[in-house]
Amino acid sequence: MERPNYSLDGRVALITGASSGIGAHLARLFAAAGAKVVLGARRVDRIAALADSIGANALPVAMDVTDEASIIAAFDAAEARFGPPDTVLANAGIAVAGRTVDLSADQVRSVIDTNFTAVYLTAREAARRMIAAGSKQSGRGRIVLTGSITAEMTGQGDAAYAASKAAVVHLGRQLAREWARLGINVNTVQPGYILTEIDEHWFATEGGKAQVQTWPRRRLTPIEALNDPMLFFASDASAYVTGAHVTVDDGQSL
Repeated sequence: MERPNYSLDGRVALITGASSGIGAHLARLFAAAGAKVVLGARRVDRIAALADSIGANALPVAMDVTDEASIIAAFDAAEARFGPPDTVLANAGIAVAGRTVDLSADQVRSVIDTNFTAVYLTAREAARRMIAAGSKQSGRGRIVLTGSITAEMTGQGDAAYAASKAAVVHLGRQLAREWARLGINVNTVQPGYILTEIDEHWFATEGGKAQVQTWPRRRLTPIEALNDPMLFFASDASAYVTGAHVTVDDGQSL
């Protein structure tokens, strides 16, 4: 991978949901930008293989973001290996498709637990570590939340998911306000529809293909479109940006 536009030299980045899709892509990107990367996910075999491909500056850590003890243990492992993370990407998420009248309470809880509560707990632990490491003095704390364009849309079959992502973007603003004087910036990136494991089956169907044709540019967003916004928010370049959210969807939500 070519050297990215924004430098993350000297940073320690912890990424949740790093076993596939956006998380795995950003792990490679952040490492290429100079960061030491901690790869958190439940699928340990995948993050181990990813860490091997990145090299000595990558650490795979078993992490269940719905378990507070697992989150704390992952931060402990990161700190023991590389020092306290100053850059945290709360990226893990799931989608459970289905009309509201058909989803079970357990399915709804699983979406909220992973997409919102886990983001809250990950960001909270990140802030605790950053504050203890002196973020108020350095101003280097960076927390980036992965949202979704569905936070600002209505549709069919994704009410729980969309609501969880709407909660994430507002959480980002709340945390940004709370930690503004502690040297921690919190921002959210809202990707459009990207071909990942979560939705590749849908976009191979006739219904998925028809959905693509309803968008202004009639195409999926390439995962590389996230590179510059994510790197900007993770780097020193975003020193004066906190509480923001940026939509990267190639006009899909227009």
